[in-house]
Amino acid sequence: MRRALVAAPLLGLVLLALPVSAGATNECKGLDVCITVPGPWVAVPTAAPGSTSTVLYQVTCPKRSVAGGLDAILGDPTLEVRWLGLLGSPINPRISTKRSVAFQAVSARARPTAFRPVVGCIPTSGGGGRSTTAYTAAKPKPLQRRFHTVSVRGDEPVGVITACAGGERLVGATYAVGFRTRLQPGPSVLAGVTVKLRRQAARSVATVRRTFAVPSAMRVLLQVQLLCARGAP
Repeated sequence: MRRALVAAPLLGLVLLALPVSAGATNECKGLDVCITVPGPWVAVPTAAPGSTSTVLYQVTCPKRSVAGGLDAILGDPTLEVRWLGLLGSPINPRISTKRSVAFQAVSARARPTAFRPVVGCIPTSGGGGRSTTAYTAAKPKPLQRRFHTVSVRGDEPVGVITACAGGERLVGATYAVGFRTRLQPGPSVLAGVTVKLRRQAARSVATVRRTFAVPSAMRVLLQVQLLCARGAP
């Protein structure tokens, strides 16, 4: 049995047993109107001896909706999965979450594994559902995470160039690989996409390639995550 990390909805974290497939999740529990948005299976690479492996992946709700509940199916019960929420009280949509949610998975395993993030999205107006606190525009943050997701097709290397917005400077970059499939991919498939990421002045340049270990019909996603800062160093 695998285990799932649940935020129910955004009020606490519990662990529940789930079957092998990504069928029974609880991201919409307690919400009258809810749209389930499942992410792909996100590869968590092998951890180096005495260290951990960390991956971020962002899932975005449809337009005119906001994240109201979270869930994640774990490919390994030892995975730790959290979400990067915003400070504020009470913990609520539009205060601690927005339209997009970034999940963070940490593994200490000496083998690749995966998790599948799931978001329950609620309309920002109309349609009933749980009441939310009135929205107030937030001040610009000194550090901004920017996520860029592209499909990876074929077995030839593909270059992906990303950059921060105007007036921002690049201070960090990482990536995650996702697999759009119902069941968790095996270790050879999870390790079957190679990525080389380097910084080039104000840009991030990723070179990605899928090997023959990945079935040709399987949709593969590369998500590049930039950490951008405003103002002078």
